[in-house]
Amino acid sequence: MILFPAIDLKDGLCVRLLRGDMQQATIFNPDPIRQAEDFETAGFQWLHMVDLNGAVEGKPVNTEIVSKVVSSVDIPIQLGGGIRNKKTLEHWINIGVNRIVLGTAALSDPEFVFQACADFPGKIVIAIDARDGMVAIDGWTKDSGVRALDLALRFEDKGAAAILFTDINRDGAMGGVNIEATVDLAFSLTTPVIASGGVSSLNDLKELKEKATAGIQGVICGRALYDGRIEPSDAIALLRD
Repeated sequence: MILFPAIDLKDGLCVRLLRGDMQQATIFNPDPIRQAEDFETAGFQWLHMVDLNGAVEGKPVNTEIVSKVVSSVDIPIQLGGGIRNKKTLEHWINIGVNRIVLGTAALSDPEFVFQACADFPGKIVIAIDARDGMVAIDGWTKDSGVRALDLALRFEDKGAAAILFTDINRDGAMGGVNIEATVDLAFSLTTPVIASGGVSSLNDLKELKEKATAGIQGVICGRALYDGRIEPSDAIALLRD
């Protein structure tokens, strides 16, 4: 199982939000490039990045920082936030981003996402961010009225690398992963699922690993790594062994 350390960018800084609220951002590192390098040195094999400003504005905002991170580390990068058209997607692929995360576009422009999956097989991740089981869009600021499972099923057998499922109510709150909802979603799909939101301890990672056969490919972790609740070497060893 892959452990994705998260770098969320807001106004050029590495932050973590509380339940997706842009007004409740904790700055953990003013230098995202150094943070990415530290994660690589710690032994992580992937990096998950989100342009939070871009997710809200519907277009990339922290482009310079992301570009510098891509050129500064050798581990593959998974990037989301404000990627809503082919030109933007191709730009990131061309400069070396390994996976593109599409969330709002999956609802607002599904044909674009279907085509992206066909044009870049294995490089597109569908982000499904849910609050009380319903998908939220535009940087989690709006509720769509669509159930998470219904949206996921639209992209079955389309060539997506994974479904990234985030329980917004758990994100950044250190209350543990919504394992039941994540496993239920994974069991309903053939596409692998990446868990996100609420990882607070090694025990959370252990519980997820025990459910890996349901189709859980990996897990994203942010705040617990930054505040020291999870030691990178312990977490990497746990999910690798």
